[in-house]
Parts: sequence; C-alpha cells; structure tokens
Amino acid sequence: MKLSPIVVFFLFVQFLSAQVQDKVDFVHANVSIEPTPSENRINGNVTYQFDVIEDVSSFYLDAVNLEFSSVFLDDAKIDYDYNGRKITIKKMMEKGDTHLLKLDYIGKPKQTVYFLGWDDGVRNNEQVWTQGQGKYTSHWLPSFDDMMEKVEFDLEIILKQDYTVIANGKLVKQDTLPDDNGYLWQFDMEEPMSSYLVGFAIGDFDKKDIQSSSGMPIELYYERKDSLKAEPTYRYTKHVFDFLENEIDVAYPWKNYKQVPVQDFLYAGMENTTCTIFSNQYVIDSTAFMDKNYVNVNAHEMAHHWFGDLVTETSSEHHWLHEGFATFYAYLAEKDIFGDDYFYWHLLETAKALQRFSGDDGGEALRNPNAGSLTFYEKGAWSLVMLRDKVGEEAFQRGVQNYLNKYAFKNVTIPNFMEELEKVSNTDLEDFEKLWLENPDFPYNQVISFLKEKNTSIKTYFELKNKIAKQPEKTETILKRAWKRLISNQLKENLVLDYGDKLSAAFLGTIIKSEDLKVRQAVILSQNKIPVELQTAVEGLLNDKSYTTIEAALYRLWTDFPQNRSKYLNETDGITGFPNKNIRLLWLTLALVTPEYNPDSKALYFDELSGYTGSEHHFETRLIAFQYLKSIGGFTDTVLKNLVESCSHHVWHFKKSAREILNAFLQSEGNTARIKGLYPLLSQQEKQYLEKTLGE
Repeated sequence: MKLSPIVVFFLFVQFLSAQVQDKVDFVHANVSIEPTPSENRINGNVTYQFDVIEDVSSFYLDAVNLEFSSVFLDDAKIDYDYNGRKITIKKMMEKGDTHLLKLDYIGKPKQTVYFLGWDDGVRNNEQVWTQGQGKYTSHWLPSFDDMMEKVEFDLEIILKQDYTVIANGKLVKQDTLPDDNGYLWQFDMEEPMSSYLVGFAIGDFDKKDIQSSSGMPIELYYERKDSLKAEPTYRYTKHVFDFLENEIDVAYPWKNYKQVPVQDFLYAGMENTTCTIFSNQYVIDSTAFMDKNYVNVNAHEMAHHWFGDLVTETSSEHHWLHEGFATFYAYLAEKDIFGDDYFYWHLLETAKALQRFSGDDGGEALRNPNAGSLTFYEKGAWSLVMLRDKVGEEAFQRGVQNYLNKYAFKNVTIPNFMEELEKVSNTDLEDFEKLWLENPDFPYNQVISFLKEKNTSIKTYFELKNKIAKQPEKTETILKRAWKRLISNQLKENLVLDYGDKLSAAFLGTIIKSEDLKVRQAVILSQNKIPVELQTAVEGLLNDKSYTTIEAALYRLWTDFPQNRSKYLNETDGITGFPNKNIRLLWLTLALVTPEYNPDSKALYFDELSGYTGSEHHFETRLIAFQYLKSIGGFTDTVLKNLVESCSHHVWHFKKSAREILNAFLQSEGNTARIKGLYPLLSQQEKQYLEKTLGE
C-alpha cells in the first residue's frame, strides 16, 4: 500500500513519540474520581509517580476527549500540549530522577464508562461500570493504551449516591463524607497492571463472602433483587478457584477476587484485575443452570488473572497467551467438575466449528494479530490440548509454572512461553509452532483421531455415523441395536440431534420416557413436526426442568396441535425462562395470535410484550421482543421510538440488529412518514441517525 507523504510524516512522528515514551517508567498512580451519572460525567484527578530511565525531553499519556483544568509536575504548574487524544509534557529530565505528575480533568466518555438506569424512572437499577479492553481506559483516565506500561493503580471513588462500589484491589477505606456530602471508597491495588485492566462497578449490590482453600477472600456480588439466584449463579466458584491454583501450580497472584454482574455488558465477562465484571444474563436460577450457566465464563475470567493480568502480551500478535490459555484452563476446570465426557464432547463441538470456519481457505493463524475470537479462543485452546498431550502433563505444568514465575507482572511474547516449555520437556517444538501457531488451517483429521483415542463414546459416535452413512435406510435399526449398550448421555444426545428426524415416534417416545434431560431435549430440538403418536410424550416435556426444552416444546405443540393451544398456554403461563425472558416473550406472542385465548386480556398481553422493548430491559430481551412484534405487525409509535433509540445502543451487535429491523420496516409504504412523525420525541443523536438513514 502506497502512503501519502502526510501520512508517512504522521507515522514518523508517532514512531518518535513511542521511542521517547520508552525513556520513562510509570510506577504508581493515585486515582480519584467522582462520577456524576445524571450528566454522564466524571470529575477526576490522578497523580503518577514515574522514573526516568534515560535523559528525556518529553513524554505523553493517552487521554481521549478529556478537559484538563491543571497539570502539575513536582508541585509546579507546567504547560502541556493536548490534541484530544494525547497529552504531552515537554520538560528536560535526567536519567535516574523520580517525578510526580498530577492531572485534574473532566470527562464525558462516549465509551468505556457506561451509565445505565439513571433516567428511566425504575428504582434501584442504576449502575455505572467500565470496560477497558478494546475500548481504552484513556477515555476516562489519562493512562496508557499500550499494554507494555504496567502501573499500580490505587483508586478512590467519591459518590453522592449511597450505592456499592467495587473496583480493583483491596477495599481499605469506606466512609461517609462530612455534612452528608457523599460516600468515599478507597482501594489499594499493591501490584502493577496494564491500564486496560483498570475497572469499577457501581450499583445496588449485595454480596456473599467465601474463601478459597488457600485462604483467598472471594466476594460474589449480585443485585439485591437476585439474592435467591446467587447460589446457582456462583455454583462451583470455590471449586474452580481451588482447581486453577492446583492445576497451574502458581498461587493466585493478587490480594482478593471479586465478581459483579452488570446490565447490558458488552461481552460475557471481563477480567479487570481482582474485579471481574460480567453480564447479568448469567445470573440464573437452578433450572436455567442446566442449559446456560456461569461456570465456563467464571473459570475463563478467573484464569485470566494468571494469563493476561499477571503476564501480559506485548501486542496482539501474542493474544494466544491470553485467550487461548484462559479458554483452555476453563475447559480443564469444567472437566474436573462435569467429567471427561463433557470435556471431550465440547472439544468435538469446537473442532467442528473450526473446521467449518477453516474451509475454503477461511482459517486464521494464531500468530495473526487480526484473527477473530474463534481462532484466539477455540483454536488457541485446542493448540494447548495438543501441546499438553505432546510434552506430557508434568512437563507442561512445570513449563507453565516457570513461565509465570519468570515473567510475573511483566509483558510476554509467544517465544517466551515456548522457550520455557522446550527447556522442561527437552523437546524441539518447531513443528508444533508451524502446525498450530503459524498455519491458518485447522488440523481437523488429527484432532478427530485424538478425540477417538481419548474418549470411547466419541469413537463409538463416529463408528455409528459411518455405519449409517453406508446404510441410511437402516438408521433406526442401527441405533436401536446399539442403544442399550450406550452409556454416555452426550453420545445419545448427539445421535438424537443428528438423526432424530429419521426415527419412529415409538423409538422417540421410549427415549423421552427413559432418558436423561438433555437427551429428551434433543428429541424436541430435532423435530420439524411432532407426530401424533408422540404428542402425549412431548406434552410431558412442558414440565421438564429446562427452559430450552419448555420453549421448544411449547412452540412445536402450539404449532402442530392448534386445537389444544389454550391448554398449552394455560400450562406455561407464568414461566419466565432465562434472564432474557425467552419463554415469557414467546408465550405473550402466541397468546396474542391465538384468537380464542383470553380475548379480554389481549391489550394487557400486548402492553407487556411491547413494554419489553424499553431501555430499562436487557438488550437480549428487547431484541427478542422487537422480533416478535415485527412478526405480528405490532410496531406502535412507542415501540418504534424504542427501536430508534436502540440504533444508538453501546452494544454493537444489538445496535446492528436494531438498525436492520428499522431498515426493513422503512421498506414498506407509509412507514417513513410514521418514523418522521416521531421526530419531536427523539434526542438529537437519534434525529441525526434517522436523517442519515433516510438520506436527508
């Protein structure tokens, strides 16, 4: 690519700036912030202690769209340059000196800090929380987008409202300010970390305190309204923590561990050091646990406290050292909890996904800094499964241990890890690196052979599939003959998912009557239409302890046996389902389009369904509600206003889906005029988006 002279000059200046930055080492930060949620504003100040490594004339911090009121170097006010993204201090300083830099500022971050629930009229759902990775902490705190700069960040948070504050480090002071002027929370981090790991959460939270077997304090937070869901949400947390300490064989490197669920989080979870923030869609009851639980995300974010937080990549080329390792150790933790079958069948599932992705030259190498999540997470985990098998469990554990101890609180590259593993295993791993780290293809045949060797039920699965492929007309005969000898529920579940639509009602009925919950679930998921002979058995699934099963059974029964629709609706009225209200939203939609069902309550049903499109609800709930209302032609002005608002949401995939729904709506005659009629009710941002969408 040929670059213009201006771009070349700009990159050269940036390069020089980066070189100058290597001449100072930021060691400690005292951070004090006061959020004003009603204005989406943060008033802050930070004092950095830094050492001069070489004589230097200037240095900078990343600071995006902040307004600085004063900047002091060693208690003397100093001039600075600020371009809206970096603040640069020009001052001759000598090698060996130590200095203090204090910055006072105001920020109104458009990303990284999220203020939710402060203007919706719903009590006790107010929250403030951060997401630094991929969004940059420099939007609310002058800091360092470069992961190479590790600093001990000690946070002080002042809040007018009486809410719980959770942040990095150990809470060392909690106080009420004089004259009831607010509340003070102080946290001591004690060890250094990269800026993207600085985080906090504020809300109406309570907590449960537990300890690991090694005595580490673990704080499990939840919204007060969710107290009965705390146990199933955090089930196995102590088990996972103990397992990781034993398996990694390096003590947890921080002073405590906290987890807090928040509304409309961008991802499943984020490993802010000692302060994991995760989506409240994992706050579940015991029934939901069967199909969607927090165990994997819990273990993944916990593992990051070694792989990512303790040792941190130098750049995204080495991102495998974060996500591949966290995914791998989470899978090992699940294996320890749920057993070998669970572990190997999940690996088979990810292998199939990677094979589909890798087809038609679509694969990615793990050394590719621009690779996607499937590569870094799943291919990354698979590479470690195969590496551990290659060098042996003992050598692998010692190599990981040496790697973590040698580079603790430092930055690392893939060669750093591979060197330690080659030493302890006395093995040349060049071929492994070529196949697993540098090759964009996924070695599917090799991993399938590995799975067949390690797991008997997977070996049986492929043997049965081969038999059926040769004689597809004998599918049921082959499965019936083998069925009584099958022990693995994962095997039975996958066979039913693969061949359920080819099996007789009698055989499926026997499976529903006698098999495990997930195998029964596979029956209803495999059916495009329920045979009459299977109706009674499927009706029994409406009472299963699985929200996935109930949702699928309700829809299929309602569709295939219209004469019994009122009966099915009566049986499932009052069931909410997962946190995204999957069953309730389906129920409301079916109730609305069943003419004979409670006609006097239609208005109430519609108000409830359309109400779920409001901003006080989680984006998953809102998206399902939008989709159902679209299918029944239920877009009122209120729903449309909520849809337009969703087109500017901070969660990109929800925003994208909302925009697609709106664009489809605008294709119909007369709908553009309806949208324009909403203009007086919209914010300036929403008006601007509509004007752009409508080409005005």
